[in-house]
Amino acid sequence: MSFDPYEFDRGYTSVQGETLGQYTAKTFLWMVLGLLVTFGVAVGCWVTNTTLYLYYSGSLQAVSLGVLIATLVLAFTMGHRIQKMRVGTAIAMFVAFSALFGFTLSIYLYIYDLGILAFCFLLTAVYFGALAAYGFLTGRDLSSLRVILFSSTIFLVIFGLLSMFIPGLAMFDRVICLVGIATFLGWTAYDTQKIKVYYNYYSVSPEMLAKASIFSALQLYLDFINLFLYLLRFLGNKRN
Repeated sequence: MSFDPYEFDRGYTSVQGETLGQYTAKTFLWMVLGLLVTFGVAVGCWVTNTTLYLYYSGSLQAVSLGVLIATLVLAFTMGHRIQKMRVGTAIAMFVAFSALFGFTLSIYLYIYDLGILAFCFLLTAVYFGALAAYGFLTGRDLSSLRVILFSSTIFLVIFGLLSMFIPGLAMFDRVICLVGIATFLGWTAYDTQKIKVYYNYYSVSPEMLAKASIFSALQLYLDFINLFLYLLRFLGNKRN
């Protein structure tokens, strides 16, 4: 997803009184809200056996495909149209995205033991927090990492698609998981540093700053979720 601040008109005169610390805290709170919605929906689908019912009824694959398409559409729309949305619309789309992904995540509750799920979640929180702190506090410009991280992400997507048709690629899964972990740790630091970039650019416009905060929260949310899933694949043992 792209969110280029230079796509916007900078013809604003009002000054936003929100400090960088307040703006950063708000962004991470949006991210946490998204995670709470996702895990809440996942647990809800698991407790009510909704996912299991869809599996036995033979409709789980179709529903999962529909959810995947919907999440991709929402992510693409937010990444390319957020500058033209109202703040309320951006929030609604972010919450909807988080809820839809919660259904997808509910499938993992049947695949992995709850112990390893909890362990990987805590490990993700530790790694994510460490790299987010680095990205926010470092004086190094991390923008040079974007090309490497983007290329690595494309590689992961292509490999994932190929592995669906070439079963032999499964032997490289642990290596791919390590690549995925490293990639989304890098994205975490990069996207956290971008919070300051957006703040400095949009601080003259409260509305644009609010939308930039939601977009940053979406990026960080995706970093956390992907890091969690790659750690789970690397460390977890599937149930029999």
